[in-house]
Amino acid sequence: MSDLASLIHDWNVDPGAPVGEGRRVWFDDETLRDGSQSPSVAIPSLDDKLMFLHCIDRLGIRYADVGLPGAGPRAAHDAAVLCGEAVRAGLGVKPNCAARTAEQDIVPILEISAQVGFPVEVMLFLGSSPIRASVEGWSVDELVVRTERWVSFAVTRGAPVTFVTEDTTRSRPEHLRRIYQAAVGAGASRVCLADTAGHATPIGAWAVVRYVREVLDEAGAEHVGIDWHGHNDRGLAVANALAAAYAGADRLHATALGVGERVGNPPMEQLLANARLLGWSTHALEHLGAYVETASRMFGIEVPPWAPVVGRDAFRTSTGVHAAAILKAREHGEEGIADLVYSAIPAVWLGRTQQIEVGPMSGTSNVRWWLREHGYEESPELIERLFAAGKQADRALTDEELHGLAKSLP
Repeated sequence: MSDLASLIHDWNVDPGAPVGEGRRVWFDDETLRDGSQSPSVAIPSLDDKLMFLHCIDRLGIRYADVGLPGAGPRAAHDAAVLCGEAVRAGLGVKPNCAARTAEQDIVPILEISAQVGFPVEVMLFLGSSPIRASVEGWSVDELVVRTERWVSFAVTRGAPVTFVTEDTTRSRPEHLRRIYQAAVGAGASRVCLADTAGHATPIGAWAVVRYVREVLDEAGAEHVGIDWHGHNDRGLAVANALAAAYAGADRLHATALGVGERVGNPPMEQLLANARLLGWSTHALEHLGAYVETASRMFGIEVPPWAPVVGRDAFRTSTGVHAAAILKAREHGEEGIADLVYSAIPAVWLGRTQQIEVGPMSGTSNVRWWLREHGYEESPELIERLFAAGKQADRALTDEELHGLAKSLP
């Protein structure tokens, strides 16, 4: 058997990068909060939310935002039930809740903590960019005072706080310095950089995380971790999250299928696959299918066939050149090579296999593969009949159509 490592030169490995093999990156699943803010999804029922919480847990994701209890009685009730379920079922996932810098948002989370018997993490957020401050009529001095007051309010009542600056990627460095110093001074155990409007590029994501890490270290807050919360307005959400991790963020936020406010967030399934490829995590990707299927059903949205990692076409081809290479690897007993010669992600990680179909772009290798997979003899007549049918079609033929052609040959 061939040594796969010797057959793939990985330009993605940078010996000087701050994150590499041995570095652990954590994930915070935002599907039940930010995902529900998509204007095109159905609001999940509580039963669906509970089922999805278990899907999160099976993937090995250790944090999940279960809502903003201050939004109203229904939001508070659902968050309390979800937090209680994590305790009752002995789940490894730790729920957290979002809150604005206001007593009416923080108190419901404290009440949930008292009900379930563990301190629920408060994701306390406040806008930090000049454009947001101009709309709200805030000064930087006011932002600092609010930060100190409400972080301290939650921390002194026993809640762990992650302090979130909204629109971080359009905020001034000197403002971020003051606000984050105030947050950690008041007891925040983590900070979260939010690319709220999806403004960042990977270079920008890397730069702002490096800057905040330096600010924290200079303040003697080396122990304070950094979250990255991104949006996909420029189509860069996954790349930005990875750049943020390279720069030092150790917890990344994402949602199933990338659903979320406007055009959404980084898709969790894509981040988990990339993190495993980079050696940052060992999540059980064989459970990704159930995870996205549950999200698809509860939100009432389809999984696009071309969706990376989890789409129907992710490990599917009808192209002759691709099929020929995969078939040659299999004929040599090289299943590992067959799974990677035309794929960056091993299908076996997801409990799937490379799937070869017959269509107008196919060669005879496609036909031979299909015949072997379905137990037919590879006779020249049968190969020619299916090959010709594929060439005449305007799409990949279905298994039913191919079976019909194969069985109709005298």
